[in-house]
Amino acid sequence: MNRQILTGNQAVALGALRSGVKVVTGYPGTPSTGCLAHLLTLDLPGRHVEWSTNEKVAFEIAAGAAWAGHRAMCTMKMSGVNVAYDALISIAYSGTNGGLVIFVADDPGVSAGMPEQDTRGFALMSHLPMLEPATQAEAYDFAQRAFELSETTGAPVFLRLTTAVALGHTLVDVDEPAEPREIAPILEKDIHRYTKAGSAICMEQHQALIERLDHAGRVVRAMGLNRLHLDPEDGTLGIVAVGAVNAYVSEALALAGTESPPGISTLHVATTVPFPRDEVRELLEHCETILVLEELEPHVERGITIVARQTGFNGRIIGKLDGTLSPIGEYGLEDVVKGLEACGFPLTTRQDSGTGNIATSPTREQPQAVLASANCDEKGLEAGVHPAPRPITVCAGCPHRGTYLAVEAAVKKAGLSKDEVMVTGDIGCTILGMNPPFDLLWNEVSMGTSVSLAQGYVHAGLTTPVIATMGDSTFFHGGIPGLVNAIQHRVPLTLVVMDNGWTSMTGMQVNPGTDGAFQGDSRRIDIEAVLRGFGPDRLDVVDPYDLDGLTAAIANGLRTPGVKVVLAQRECAIQAKRRGIVAGHTEVQPDKCVLCKRCLKITGCPALSVSPDGTSMVVDQSLCNGCGLCAAFCPTGALTHSMEGAAT
Repeated sequence: MNRQILTGNQAVALGALRSGVKVVTGYPGTPSTGCLAHLLTLDLPGRHVEWSTNEKVAFEIAAGAAWAGHRAMCTMKMSGVNVAYDALISIAYSGTNGGLVIFVADDPGVSAGMPEQDTRGFALMSHLPMLEPATQAEAYDFAQRAFELSETTGAPVFLRLTTAVALGHTLVDVDEPAEPREIAPILEKDIHRYTKAGSAICMEQHQALIERLDHAGRVVRAMGLNRLHLDPEDGTLGIVAVGAVNAYVSEALALAGTESPPGISTLHVATTVPFPRDEVRELLEHCETILVLEELEPHVERGITIVARQTGFNGRIIGKLDGTLSPIGEYGLEDVVKGLEACGFPLTTRQDSGTGNIATSPTREQPQAVLASANCDEKGLEAGVHPAPRPITVCAGCPHRGTYLAVEAAVKKAGLSKDEVMVTGDIGCTILGMNPPFDLLWNEVSMGTSVSLAQGYVHAGLTTPVIATMGDSTFFHGGIPGLVNAIQHRVPLTLVVMDNGWTSMTGMQVNPGTDGAFQGDSRRIDIEAVLRGFGPDRLDVVDPYDLDGLTAAIANGLRTPGVKVVLAQRECAIQAKRRGIVAGHTEVQPDKCVLCKRCLKITGCPALSVSPDGTSMVVDQSLCNGCGLCAAFCPTGALTHSMEGAAT
């Protein structure tokens, strides 16, 4: 055993290896990306690890391996469960042979974008067990427990982390990986289990699914995953906390000088599904008031309310359903304190050992005392210190910058304003076009939706041109069906595919269109050939650094009937520069600069700034990729661009 500093994502990865996982698949999406990304950095002979086209494909591959008898895991963020669910619910009905774990990371507080979706709802709807680690160490342990639970019950098992656990670091004791089992694949022909051929079969499978969850409840209780502590002398207050919130409960109770102050019993919930009914019943029998602390939806609180009604509990249940706590956002210490105050439990002032400082805990009269004692405001910022606003934009040299600028120029060339032309956005780096200085994109929904949304606007009678934008990875993930639909039904629109060769926003993972040199044993799919094969009415392939050429291609698309596709194709600047490849060299001639800042205001490039003496613009050569786009907007010629040094 050795001790390593790990994120929760890495802990899950190593826990899966310790379990002898054979196949791991996934699609990148923060906050889950780091799990599979870590596995890809390791030498893992005898195992298969891949970034799949999307989450549905990833899950189906993993399920096939598990049906064949091996342990398999797929990884995704919460939004990816929506993509995978069609296959997931059917395979849940059939059950599994080898252990099958669905690792998903939810994002309370929306640190990475998308909805605050609570995946526990999918587990409830699917009758599938879900393990919810509170720490990185538990993530390592629960990954192993999930495989054990899956094989013991014959059911797929969810392993759910939230952002705080997935991305946080701590020391974790790690054992050596276990080799995958050497077994012959199970080849079982059983239409009653593996198909949905008829209502009788489906209902039998549904009954078996429910029975597997009941079995999981007994196994989880035997494992002791849901930890109940009953105060032996006092039954005043019981605190039920789920997953990562338990860390804040410990911190709040530590303000009283002990982890378990008199008068407080606790239930550390690690499985919302199956619901810890026995532990909840014991807590209700012992306590007068129950405080429920869970992020997002009140799933556990509803379960407690039902058990309370069934058992005749007459005390108070405090949480979201009574309006005390919010179903929105990530929980912190202040939320726990607020809940304790609502229960009438004042935390006492204590001497902070070793420092001589006084740590004052909140009471009903001092709801902000914890923050005040740290000299922070309600957002956790040091009093009087506020960061300057910084719009989120694309990286220096990003080829998408040229695409945004070309779309703006093409709209203007068509005699229209940005307020008249619907430009639909999509997931990934491409969505950054919604921010200054572009303010270009109107919406973002889910992978590949932009081209389908665009069709909806056309069918709604929009008479001005409609432009859809998406990245290359998104195109392969979910954009193909929408484009095929547009071509089939002859919907007039322009699709701009921004192909930078990588799944960049989540950490430069390969996708089907990535250059073959980086595909390993896999094969590159030529995105241009795919697009031509679909038969759009017009296809232009342009370098996004060629501002005039790309503007002309998009403008032609706006004037041409039918479905037009513009493939803006150049490798991600970060990946290119890592290999010493730059587009050219850009510099400022200070004597010609009049400090109009047009270059910065129009492009928003982070490589541009004002010189320390405030007399001219300067180019940070450590960031600049030499794309030359800024030079196109310099009215005095102070910014110069050359192709010299385009490779180093």
